[in-house]
Amino acid sequence: MSDHRPQLDLVLRLVHDVLGAEVAGVFLHGSAVLGGLRPDSDLDVFVVARRRMTDHERRNLLHGLLGISGRGARNGEPGRPVELIVVAQGDVRPWRYPPRCEFLYGEWLREEFERGEVPAPAIMPDLAPLITMVLLGDAPISGPPPARLLDPVPHEDLRRAIVAGVPELLADLASDTRNVLLTLARVWTTLATGTVASKDMAASWALDRLPDRHRPVLARARSLYLGGRHSLAAPADPPDSVGAGSESWDGEMPAVRAHVDVVVRAIEQLAERDGR
Repeated sequence: MSDHRPQLDLVLRLVHDVLGAEVAGVFLHGSAVLGGLRPDSDLDVFVVARRRMTDHERRNLLHGLLGISGRGARNGEPGRPVELIVVAQGDVRPWRYPPRCEFLYGEWLREEFERGEVPAPAIMPDLAPLITMVLLGDAPISGPPPARLLDPVPHEDLRRAIVAGVPELLADLASDTRNVLLTLARVWTTLATGTVASKDMAASWALDRLPDRHRPVLARARSLYLGGRHSLAAPADPPDSVGAGSESWDGEMPAVRAHVDVVVRAIEQLAERDGR
């Protein structure tokens, strides 16, 4: 954890400065605990607060994160993008669906935040897989183990949350191709196995089950994820995986869409089976 520890310490200090004694626990999740951070991975932080946040606290937390996350990282050094979520414990324990999120910061929202928007509380089905990952990762950086603060998410709620997120994923296919491909693979894997895997492990699982002609785009997405956007093509990539070291997908979108159609059909079939 050493490469991101200084940045993580800044995030942790900020959270405690803003929320003080109301912080019940702070946890790492995502790539940091499911297989290890990759070159382009976000630093995913999940905060459980003892109560809901005030508008003043939201503004202060946002201001601090703009100076710590991604290109705003301090001391002139590039930092990882930070994704930080705050939940009020009483909104997620006892568990109920859909859950409420108190605060969400992500670099993909930076332009909105720099224009003056402030994260607002909202119903967020995505908390179901996130809490599942927090409990699975069991990586407190402040406070007790997450199982003391969070209830496990029932499989039915996990299933319907990840299925509900598929249309939003598909809307981002052209602008965030790599992440959408990997996340769809993880949705498929989770529905089939009942567990949440890292993106690269989910992609490996899906690659073993895809027809040959639909493997190259996912193999390329996995290669980019493992090596970063500036990586060279991995030797294990299929020979028809064009330009694995480049992030441009423009010439491959027909193959991407054909791959996505196959994966989405598999997701829909599993969702129908589980819904019976």
